[in-house]
Amino acid sequence: MSLESHPPHEHALELAHAHELLRQMLLIRHFEEKAAELYSAGKIRGFLHLYIGEEAVAVGAMQGLTGEDAIVTTYREHGHALARGMPAGAVMAEMYGKANGCSRGRGGSMHMFDAARRFYGGYAIVAGGLPIAIGLALADKMQSRRRVTACFFGDGAVAEGEFHESMNLAALWHLPVLFLCENNLYAMGTALERSESETDLHAKAASYRMQSEAVDGMDVYEVEEAVGRAAQAVRRGDGPYFLELRTYRYRAHSTADPELYRTKDEVAEWKKRDPIATFDARLRDLGLLTDEQLQSIEKDAWNEIGWAVDDAEKGPWEPVEDLAKDVYTPP
Repeated sequence: MSLESHPPHEHALELAHAHELLRQMLLIRHFEEKAAELYSAGKIRGFLHLYIGEEAVAVGAMQGLTGEDAIVTTYREHGHALARGMPAGAVMAEMYGKANGCSRGRGGSMHMFDAARRFYGGYAIVAGGLPIAIGLALADKMQSRRRVTACFFGDGAVAEGEFHESMNLAALWHLPVLFLCENNLYAMGTALERSESETDLHAKAASYRMQSEAVDGMDVYEVEEAVGRAAQAVRRGDGPYFLELRTYRYRAHSTADPELYRTKDEVAEWKKRDPIATFDARLRDLGLLTDEQLQSIEKDAWNEIGWAVDDAEKGPWEPVEDLAKDVYTPP
């Protein structure tokens, strides 16, 4: 990326875009850090799967998609929801179990949902979102809509039967699906090489005769470019596309994970490629970021998180008389 060949008005656009990418990644990072703190305080209960370290994937990917595209994701979806534009207050209130949460407090941390933004889950079952994505894409194809269904899932999903069934159907029916595999090297606590004979996961998708490639998931610009290019191919009718986004989570799989399967040295080594720190350094090298600008972006992120916590704290609980609502409909 070079500024030398760009006219001045493009410099301004590039500056604004770069700062927005940084703002979103910082918002997700600090939101997750705050969520961990609130979980320890007993404000958030149940399971909590943090996205710290993987911010470049969600932020970069959403830049390559449109508001008309559908998003299907996993239980580690707070970052995706925020990058999609879901208000931080709606996300935090959902984690609190409050009625002003995006799923009215019924889904919690693992089940974020926003139909207006075409954000369809949070699915707690590993690979459970893949068949949903196939259905959404099939509906779009049958109705001749030029839309993409972007399906996020982890490397652990590749070992599930739904993965292979969904790959096969997407290829057979030439569906407009963009498969986004967030490969963070560990399916819960099992190293990739101990669960997969082929660790280049994009090769599995290629065996189903669809376009596939591996991408550096720690580089927000690279993710943005790859997802934009892949989404464009899917949208013009080239069929499904698979991107293996190679990334790393710094925290445990969940708050219930003793994290005995990897060393602190390994985590420290990956932190040298931190998506936020490396992006910060890159922008400074290009003359696109100053200390004052970073402080302003950080302040904005923390303010948004503060408002989100306030929304969650003040939000109402669902009335007891509504607990059976939408659960059972008598004949």
